[in-house]
Amino acid sequence: MDKTIAIRCKNNGQTVDVPMGSTLKEVYDLLGLQMQNDPVIAKVNNKVEGLNYRLYKPKDVEFFDITSSSGIRTYTRSLFFVLCKAAHDLWKDCRVAIDIPISNGYYVDLQLPVVTNEGKEQLRPVTLDDVGQLRRRMKEIIDAALPIHRHETTTEEAIRMFSESGSSSKVKLLQSQGSLYTTYYSLDGYLDYYYGALLTNTSQLYLFGLEKYYDGLLLRIPSAQNPQELGELVMQDKMFGIFKEHHRWQDILRLRTVGDLNDVIAKGYSSQLIQISEALQEKKIAQIADDIARRKGIRLVLIAGPSSSGKTTTCKRLSVQLGVNAIMPINISLDDYFVDRDKTPRDASGDYDFEHLHALNLELFNQQLNALFRGEEVELPRYDFPTGKSMMSGKKLHLPANAVLVVEGIHALNPELTAQMPQDCIYRIYASALTTLLLDNHNYVPTTDNRLLRRIIRDHKYRAVSAQETIRRWPSVRAGESRWIFPYQEHADAMFNTAMLFELAVIKRQAEPLLEQVPESCPEYAEAYRLLKFLRYIRPIPEDQIPPTSLLREFLGGSSFKY
Repeated sequence: MDKTIAIRCKNNGQTVDVPMGSTLKEVYDLLGLQMQNDPVIAKVNNKVEGLNYRLYKPKDVEFFDITSSSGIRTYTRSLFFVLCKAAHDLWKDCRVAIDIPISNGYYVDLQLPVVTNEGKEQLRPVTLDDVGQLRRRMKEIIDAALPIHRHETTTEEAIRMFSESGSSSKVKLLQSQGSLYTTYYSLDGYLDYYYGALLTNTSQLYLFGLEKYYDGLLLRIPSAQNPQELGELVMQDKMFGIFKEHHRWQDILRLRTVGDLNDVIAKGYSSQLIQISEALQEKKIAQIADDIARRKGIRLVLIAGPSSSGKTTTCKRLSVQLGVNAIMPINISLDDYFVDRDKTPRDASGDYDFEHLHALNLELFNQQLNALFRGEEVELPRYDFPTGKSMMSGKKLHLPANAVLVVEGIHALNPELTAQMPQDCIYRIYASALTTLLLDNHNYVPTTDNRLLRRIIRDHKYRAVSAQETIRRWPSVRAGESRWIFPYQEHADAMFNTAMLFELAVIKRQAEPLLEQVPESCPEYAEAYRLLKFLRYIRPIPEDQIPPTSLLREFLGGSSFKY
C-alpha cells in the first residue's frame, strides 16, 4: 500500500492525504481549489517553492497566483529562461544579459557577434528583424508546451556544465558560493541556472511583449494589478541614462556581477573598490551642486526618492557641495506642513493616510515659499505629532540673496506641491538606490531588495522595529511609492544613484542576524528566507572600511552627519 502524508492547505483550511512524493501541482489538482488565476508558486511551511516541488512529509501549503510578489517573480524568471533559450536557438554564439528593470519591463542586452573579413570578432547592432525573430521563437517555445525540468547536482558538476556552455558569469558565481549542491533547470536540452523557482511548463506563459529598446530589447511582463494586460510602457529616458552611466563605470572596473564582486573581495581589493565608489558618488553630488550654481535664480532644491533611498544623507552632502559653490543651503522639513490630523485624508481601510499629498497644507507651503522668494520674512510652522496639531513654531526665516531652500520628501517632485510657485526657480533631484550589479547575466538583483535591506537595518537600529514588522509593512510602503513617487521621477533635473557596488557586502553583516530572527511560523518568513538565501551568495566586507561620510552610514550608524 502506498504511503500517504497529510497536507494542510491554507487557501481553504482543508487537510488532505496525498501520496508521498506528490508534486505541489498534483496536490493542487487533488484539492480542487477555485482560484481566479492559476497558481504559479506555493509556500511550503512558509518557504516559496515551485509547483514541481515534491512532498515527503506533512506540510502546510499555500498556493499563489501571478498577482503575488512571489508569483510575478516566478513568471518573470521563466520568461527570462524562454528568452535565453530562444536566443540560443537563433544565434548560438550570442550573449544575453537580463539587465535593469525599466519602463515596466526589463532591459535585455543582446550581443550578437560577427566575424569581420580580417577574422576579428565584433558586435553588430540589434535590428528590428532580430527582435521579430526572437519574439516569434519565444512564442513557438511557449506554444509547444515544453516541460521545464528542475535538477539538482553537485556544484562541481554544475560548474563543469556551465564552463562547457561558456556561461562564465554563472561559473564565477558558483565558484564563489561555496555550496555542495546546486539546482539548475533544463528546457528542451538547454540548461540554465536561476535564483528562485520557475514554472513547470512553458504553456503557463500566456502573455509577454518584446520590443526594440535603445540599443537592446525590452521584455514586457503582465501587470501585477491586471495580469491580463501588459504593464504600461512608460519611457524612462533619464532613469535609463543613469543605469547606463553606472554600467560604463562597471565595465571600466570589470565588475558587473556578484561573482566579480566576490572575486575582488577575495583578492583583497575591497578597500580600493570602496574608495572609488565613494569618490564617484561624491563627484556626482558635486556635479549636481555645480549645475545648480550655473542656473542663476534657483531658490528651491527639491529632493525626492522612495523609502531608504538615502535622501537625508544626499541632502546633507549636497548642502556641503552647495557651500563650496558659495551658496547657503537652508533646510525645510515638509513634515512641518502636515494639516491637522482630523483633516488628514483616509485610505481605503479608513485609516489616516499620512503619505497622501493632501496630508500636507499645500496652500500654506506655497504662500510661505513665495513670500521667501520675494524677500519677506515668514514664521515657519511646526507639526506636533503627539497631538496631531499644526502650530506656529516661533522660528522666523528670511532668505538671503545667496541662499537656497533645500526640501526633501516623497512628494518633492509632484507638480501639485509647487503649483503656485515660479517654476524657473526650482531644481528637482530624484535619488534612489538603483542596483546595477547582477547575480549573473541571467539573474538581476531587484533594486527594491537593496532598499528593503537598508530599511530593515535602519528600523531595527533607530526605531526598535523588527525585521518581521518591516517586511510586513513593505507592500504598503511600495504601494505608496508607486502612487506618489515613481510617476514623477522623470520630472527631475538630475538623478542620483545612491547605491554602491560594494554595499551589499557591507550591509550583509548587519542584515543577516535580523533576518534570522523572523519566525518560521509567520508569513513574513518567506521573504526573510529569500533575502537570506540571496545574501549568502555575497562575500562580506567589514563595516569599518567605509568612511563616516558614506551614505550607508545613514543606515548602519557611525555617520559624521547629524540626523
